[in-house]
Amino acid sequence: MAHPSQLGFQDAASPVMEELLHFHDHALMIVFLISTFVLYVIVVMVSTELTNKFILDSQEVEIVWTVLPAVILILIAMPSLRILYLMDEVNDPHLTVKAVGHQWYWSYEYTDYNELCFDSYMVPTQDLAPGQFRLLETDHRVVLPVESPLRILVSAEDVLHSWAIPSLGVKMDAVPGRLNQTTLMAAHSGVFYGQCSEICGANHSFMPVVVEAVPLKHFEDWSLLLSSTY
Repeated sequence: MAHPSQLGFQDAASPVMEELLHFHDHALMIVFLISTFVLYVIVVMVSTELTNKFILDSQEVEIVWTVLPAVILILIAMPSLRILYLMDEVNDPHLTVKAVGHQWYWSYEYTDYNELCFDSYMVPTQDLAPGQFRLLETDHRVVLPVESPLRILVSAEDVLHSWAIPSLGVKMDAVPGRLNQTTLMAAHSGVFYGQCSEICGANHSFMPVVVEAVPLKHFEDWSLLLSSTY
């Protein structure tokens, strides 16, 4: 969960988000080095005779400023492609959950449990309990087992939505008439908050996502209790 005056990302709660944070730091360092070098060249050109005709006509300089950007792009592209393939890979998931966006709430179906489905609405401000977060808390949380590879199927019933949880590194568009899939695995127990990340209408900011990762035994107890309730 983010905290006041935070400048960086939320703490990673999944292996994918850890990879994304490492890639962000990697790319940011490259950008910092490029910016420093360009600033240095500008200062030198302004303050010295660096801009004489021998430098401007140098074949070696032209080779360097052609090859170096290509090398930098490769250094950025290779880890980026690796993470993209990692995020799209869904290998033998232990559980499948279908999230369907509506105006303006989410509904969930645990496809491995025939009768386990529910709607998830935002808790109004006046109904919040102490310690709950305004505009982020829901009446029904998505309970998932911890340290288990999961498949999330995402769709929408009316307009475009987007199911996103920053700390888990998940953001998948919900498109009407189309079923998108993504994968996630919570590395530890906890409650993780997200929101619809697509401008889907007047109440766009009032359809949060709350995922609660619990040990497998607790998840099984919860699923049995919810199945009996519905």
